[in-house]
Amino acid sequence: METTETTSTSSTASTPFPNIPPVIESDDREYRDTGVPSTVAIAGHPLHPLSVIFPIAFLAAALGSDFGYWLTRDFFWARASFWLIGLGLASGAIAAMIGLSDFLQIERVRKRQAGWAHLILNVSLLTLSVVNFLLRLGDVEAKILPWGLLLSLIVGTLTSISGWFGAELSYRHKIGVVGAGSRRYP
Repeated sequence: METTETTSTSSTASTPFPNIPPVIESDDREYRDTGVPSTVAIAGHPLHPLSVIFPIAFLAAALGSDFGYWLTRDFFWARASFWLIGLGLASGAIAAMIGLSDFLQIERVRKRQAGWAHLILNVSLLTLSVVNFLLRLGDVEAKILPWGLLLSLIVGTLTSISGWFGAELSYRHKIGVVGAGSRRYP
């Protein structure tokens, strides 16, 4: 049995980053740069990527529990959603403060459209989460359908889009990574 090995000779195979087009913008100099460390880190490890997992998990779970309520009308799911949104807001506020520190102190973030998109989307999703929480305050069941579920769905969508832009900042523009690059520009 004979096997043949094929190799790619296209020019995209030699690029230093994935062959996925940037959503907004790209600068090859940033990719080749060592990167800009986060302004909030412990032993060089950036805290923003660590802190965002909690609000993402809580708000995604709130969307799931809202769907659970919609399907079963079980009060358990209504109460779970209320607490998950509250925990998402609390942990989101912490992640926002850490991210805002990087945004304000690292000029490279502010020069990138992805940085502004990430900031605006996160402020929007936290604002909508506050509205969703206040909507349920006092009676966790009354406003889930349709407004609570709709707000949770919008927040989930915005979280996914914002996460994409956050990844663009980290992986394409090398912001908030271990490195010794300039906070301004490569």
